[in-house]
Amino acid sequence: MKKFILMIPIFSAIFFIGCKNKENNNQPLTVETKTETTETKAISDLSIYNLPSVWTNQEGQDIELKELNGNVLVMVMIYTSCKAACPRLVADMRNIEKQVAASGKAPIKYILVSIDPETDTPERLKAFAQENQMNGNQWIFLRSTNENTREFAAILAVNYKRISPLDFSHSNIISVFNTQGELTYQQEGLGIDYAPTVAKIKEELAKAH
Repeated sequence: MKKFILMIPIFSAIFFIGCKNKENNNQPLTVETKTETTETKAISDLSIYNLPSVWTNQEGQDIELKELNGNVLVMVMIYTSCKAACPRLVADMRNIEKQVAASGKAPIKYILVSIDPETDTPERLKAFAQENQMNGNQWIFLRSTNENTREFAAILAVNYKRISPLDFSHSNIISVFNTQGELTYQQEGLGIDYAPTVAKIKEELAKAH
């Protein structure tokens, strides 16, 4: 297994945004990485596909992230019992998917990773997907161990902590990965203009063809 090198975020600070806090309208966060136009190249040390962690999706199937190789990934970390911030993030993901889908079929997956794996069982994730009309195979909900979740959150520069038995304080960041699993773009905020994110996704999809 190739050694995985954690990406060190270039952001000087990531603000916690609890589910009861006001919206964040920060500017987009961009991560510069080197990409090539072919998806057949060997994955780099910066790829999340080097991670050995195992995840469970909303169908109860165990997968490794490397099984997503070849897809552009749009990713966010949420928890299903959240009542304020996460529903906005989910709505943002749906809006992004709608705008990207208008450009035609594409090798893309929208990944929602739970920060509360104890509560978010596969059954709960599937019910949540159905409640939010995210039933297509482009939508993937994932949960893993607390250790794996913490490791992955560090890669995404997502900070979170439990502030009550049912509530978390967490960063609200949507991340874009290229087809080799390298983080290429991030945007932080709730209910903001995601046109830059959509543009970056389309750019990565164009490279995949």
